[in-house]
Amino acid sequence: MNGRLFAVCCIVLVAACLWASVPSAAHAKTQLMSGGIQDVDPQTLKELLSTFEQAEQAMRAHDIDGIMALYSDDYLYHGLKKADVQKIWKQLFDYYKELESFHTFSVVRTVGSASKLVAEITCTGVVWGTSKDTTLRTPVDSWYEEIHYLKKENGRWRIVGNVGESQPVLQFGIAPHPLF
Repeated sequence: MNGRLFAVCCIVLVAACLWASVPSAAHAKTQLMSGGIQDVDPQTLKELLSTFEQAEQAMRAHDIDGIMALYSDDYLYHGLKKADVQKIWKQLFDYYKELESFHTFSVVRTVGSASKLVAEITCTGVVWGTSKDTTLRTPVDSWYEEIHYLKKENGRWRIVGNVGESQPVLQFGIAPHPLF
């Protein structure tokens, strides 16, 4: 097992243990890693965290419009566009109930300036769901040290996918994770 896959498995296992051992209302869905890098002002940090809280609320409510409002119209991730991600979310809402996510941010920073300002958030996390058919609780998506890119549009931070050239999707070993 390669190191990255092992790390993702460990994250999923820890998230599963936390999910199983803590009452639902006490879950910290988005957290900043102790000792992580926060190179943003307090207001920007608050706005970025709010974006992920809004995503969590929309996901739990199966609110496709609410979740898609968090994506930039220019969204592009490994060839997937905003309409493609909307189809993925619709399928998740069709097949899963009780969706929830956990995000641990190790780096939060902005690069560029003015209209070219981009937030880069290095994140490890997981999206869980309960199958409507089998009632099994399973990880739907997980990632380790991925960078979420967001830009401000009309006064609101939105998910943009990749910044610059996109790497091709790898066939084996590492799957892209377009949800956040």
